[in-house]
Amino acid sequence: MNQVEVEDLEVHYGDLQVLWGVSLEVREADQVVAVIGPNGAGKTTLLKALSGLVEPSGGRIELFGTDLRTLSKNEIVESGFVQVTEERNLFNGLSVYENLRMGAYTEREAFEDTLQEVYEMFPVLEERRDQRVGTLSGGEQQMVAVARGLLSEPDLMLVDEPFEGLMPGLVSDLREVLIELGETTDMSILITSQKTDNVLQFADRALIIQNGSLEFECEASRLAGDVELQERYLGVGR
Repeated sequence: MNQVEVEDLEVHYGDLQVLWGVSLEVREADQVVAVIGPNGAGKTTLLKALSGLVEPSGGRIELFGTDLRTLSKNEIVESGFVQVTEERNLFNGLSVYENLRMGAYTEREAFEDTLQEVYEMFPVLEERRDQRVGTLSGGEQQMVAVARGLLSEPDLMLVDEPFEGLMPGLVSDLREVLIELGETTDMSILITSQKTDNVLQFADRALIIQNGSLEFECEASRLAGDVELQERYLGVGR
């Protein structure tokens, strides 16, 4: 069973159409699927449609074999799905530990064991566990957001632009965690990025979206090794 199936998806914001006939799937065999495109291409809107945060104006979305339109927000989360938004949506006045605790509301009994696994991936979060999230750096806040998502032990994680605005060292640290997740867990990841170099080294498949339409799809390794393809769809230097 596919974890996600999208067919002819269209999304409008009022009179403005943002997505045009997008079709894609995330298969159980795919650990990491990268959605790549420039700012404003429709990547975030696509993820919001998959999570039920925006209502499609056309097309079909199935999540774990069930029509998304039949699921409540709670049922979407309880089905094994979590989204890490670009805005992070953290509670700045609460500590790192308190923010992480909130991420485990579907897996409360296993929280402490899973928390230790998360701390192994993000040692800095254990060091900062009692520190208020609002006082952390942007990169550390991004780590909290990803770690909080992991604590619900999802089967599928949507991660929206996790590398934007991070210092190169923190980009490398976060990328290593995502590589580890792709290699050592059964969880699938659908990740968006404006740049190929952040995601192609650990993605299984790559989808290129431009102007709200899915323009190209291939194995990530093919796109990573084909400069002509990158120039054709993403421009020189992307």
